Amino acid sequence: MNDTSDSNQASGYEDATSPTDDVFDSGASGTATFPNTSAIQPPARLQRSCIPPPIDTENAGDQPASRPNAIEPLALEDTSEQPQVPSTECTHIGVAFSKNRRYRRTMEDAHFHKCDFDNIKGQAFMAIFDGHAGKQAAQWCGNNFANVFLSVKAKHKESVPELLNRTFVEADRQLESDVKTHSGCTAVVAFLEVKEVKDGDTVKRQRTLYCANAGDARAVLSRNGAAKRLTYDHKGDDAREIERISEAGGYVFNGRVNGILAVTRSLGDHSLKQFVIGNPYTTETRLDDNDDVLILACDGLWDVCSDQDAVDLVRDEPDPARASEKLLQHALDNDSMDNITTMVFRIPRD
Repeated sequence: MNDTSDSNQASGYEDATSPTDDVFDSGASGTATFPNTSAIQPPARLQRSCIPPPIDTENAGDQPASRPNAIEPLALEDTSEQPQVPSTECTHIGVAFSKNRRYRRTMEDAHFHKCDFDNIKGQAFMAIFDGHAGKQAAQWCGNNFANVFLSVKAKHKESVPELLNRTFVEADRQLESDVKTHSGCTAVVAFLEVKEVKDGDTVKRQRTLYCANAGDARAVLSRNGAAKRLTYDHKGDDAREIERISEAGGYVFNGRVNGILAVTRSLGDHSLKQFVIGNPYTTETRLDDNDDVLILACDGLWDVCSDQDAVDLVRDEPDPARASEKLLQHALDNDSMDNITTMVFRIPRD
């Protein structure tokens, strides 16, 4: 099977899913839903909150670093109206990161993960934010994005893809109005939803994985050992994104939006927001026992590692912390030139 992990296919937004999945691209002209027709493609920080307690990544060097799993709630503007996330132990998720000091002077990545998310056993929420032009946008998202999602979810009775789109848009709005930063970040988010559904006289647990991204941070699922990309790289060399930017009055020069930014979607970057939108690309995947590992990582990994190679590196490693460290070490050994954050979720069997 050919490995298409290093580029998006010409068919664009339908290349990430299996025949049972749906794709949602929330772009400038609204939400387009694409029933999938393709085959499977091989191819954190400021205060205690919804993310694990901070580690000094500025001085952490290049060795793989894993985060503690216990987390505490973070209040947004009004704690009386914002849902809170209780602490929980999370043994299915491992995270590793490096500033990559050989090439980078600062660490601009942030991340979040939580098991039994929203007080529902088996649910999970994971995210990585890859900052640029400063770390403020990524740090804010690492601390606040999950609570923004819970707040949106409590207020709107919509499908999960619509809720994720609202969350990206609302996070983008708060970055502009409250944080007032010139920085930006790419984002990849995974939400494992667990529902009880009736099947005749029995009640079964249905697990659906929703992945959303803006930019080139990526989510890859291992299905029967084959890499299945669940996100879409929004880059300046993508024909569909170039067309969207042109229609909005911008241009792409040397693979950069208005000659400045290499990614075409992000959170923050408000001086370019007319062209660099925050609306995500979203996939919906019904999980079964063939799905064993989910990998989230920023481009610090994907610049030097194909989707299939990443799956092959971690599929047989039962410890998600060690698995994430393997991916990080692979990126460092192959001369990645960026900050690196890797997250591995060992999908539990029902």
